Order: sequence, then C-alpha cells, then structure tokens
Amino acid sequence: MLYKTSVDWRAAPHKRVVLFAMSGLGKTHVSNMLRDGGDWFHYSIDYRIGTRYMGEYIADNAKRHAMQVPFLRDLLMSDSIYIGSNLSFNNLTPVSTYLGKPGDPAKGGLPIDEYRRRQSQFERAERQALLDTTYFSDRALDLYGYPHFVCDTGGSICEWVDPDDPTDPILSALADTALMVWIKGSDDHTVELVRRFDKAPKPMAYQPAFLQRCWAEYLNINKHSEADVDPDDFIRWTYGRALAHRQPLYAAMAKNWGITVKAADMAQVASPQDFTDLIADALPG
Repeated sequence: MLYKTSVDWRAAPHKRVVLFAMSGLGKTHVSNMLRDGGDWFHYSIDYRIGTRYMGEYIADNAKRHAMQVPFLRDLLMSDSIYIGSNLSFNNLTPVSTYLGKPGDPAKGGLPIDEYRRRQSQFERAERQALLDTTYFSDRALDLYGYPHFVCDTGGSICEWVDPDDPTDPILSALADTALMVWIKGSDDHTVELVRRFDKAPKPMAYQPAFLQRCWAEYLNINKHSEADVDPDDFIRWTYGRALAHRQPLYAAMAKNWGITVKAADMAQVASPQDFTDLIADALPG
C-alpha cells in the first residue's frame, strides 16, 4: 500500500485515496466535503465517463430522439440549436439514462442487444476512466497545486477487475497511485439500499456474464419473451443479486489492495481532519 502505517499516512504531504463501495454509501458526499475544504482535488470516475468517454453517445442519443420531431429536426439540420448533456458531480442522470434498462419499449425499455451494446460502451469507458486516475492525481498537484487527491469511483468498479490477480492492470495502477479504501456497509445499509432502489430503480452496469445469467433466469422464471419484460421489474429483481455478487469482490479488493472503513464511521466524518483520523485508525499503527 502507498501508506503502510498510520504514521506514514499522517506525515504524508500529499494524501491520495481511492474510495470504492456500492452507490449510496457516501463516496461522493465525503469527496464533496474534502473538495470544499480547499486542499483536496475531487476526481469523479462517473463524471469523467460522462464527459470524456460517453459524451458523444449521450448527445447523439438525445439528438436521435429530437430528430423525430420535425420542428427540432429542421433546427438541428441547420445547426441552429445545440443539444448536449448538463453533467455535474451531483447530477449524472445523462449517463444512467443513456445506459437505460432492458425490456418492453412501450415501458421505456431497450432491446437486450442494444442494452448489451451500451453496457459494453460503459465498461470500456469506466476501465479507461479508472486508468486515468494517475494522470489526474499528478495533474491536480502539478497544474492546480492541490496537495491531496480523492478518486470517487462508481459502484461498478469491481465488475472489471480481478482482486485476486496481483497483476490486475486497473488495481495495480490505482494502488500505485493512491490508498484504496472500501466503505463497507452493514446489513442495515443493505436493507436501506434495496428500499431506496425499489422506490426509484435506476440503471446499473454489470459484468456481461452476470447480466446474461440474470436475464436468462428472469425470462425463465417469469415465462416472458424479451419484449414482455417490465424494465423496472427486471432491474429491481437484479439489484439484490448484484449486491450479493459485488460484496465479496469489494472485500477481496480491500483485503488484497487496501483497507476497510465502516460506512457508519464514514457518515460521521464532517471535516478533512475527521477523514484523516478515520483513515489513520484503519491503518496499522
């Protein structure tokens, strides 16, 4: 690890961390707090994906829908209007909307082949955005003068890595750059995440093999054809399975590549100093 002991961490003039966990456990909240303190550069993986690697896909998809309206088509064809996404660290809706959900088009679903195509685009984008972490950590200091750096990852980071492979290219690059920190939720957190998701299901990214298993099982259990699938029902059904699938991957990432902090403890962090103390407590003395 980049900081082998709490003494190393506290003494480091440049603190660099990568936060990973399921969405909803405080990664972006604490990253925003650190950034607002003035000394931390906040690198959002999802923001990088949406602006650098999937921006054209997102904009073209919006244009494709606009082109179906004659009034907007004429304006677009004459370059009289511009369509783009308004992404921010706290509003990544354009990315999730583009990913979509598979199922009945009449209910807002995508054909499964198109859904898989967009999943593949997202996988490539997230892999590259994660590998960009070193560049941004160096840029934060060299260009902007920020002494500290936090990488706020997406919940799907664990889908593209092998935590048991000591040569995994993404994890190797991240661990060489920063301290990997897993924000571990409790069983109560899991119940709450499921409740929130059931109330407002949103698109997610999955390993292709995991998605294939879930899709085939869902069709078989419900005796549905692809066009019969209710998109929200499918991703609700899949969400709990995704949580169970990701938990051991996160745990292995923390065991082999970093440290673990409890989500309940992270939720109590109110200042950069609190964050420094929490990380120090998780490292060997």
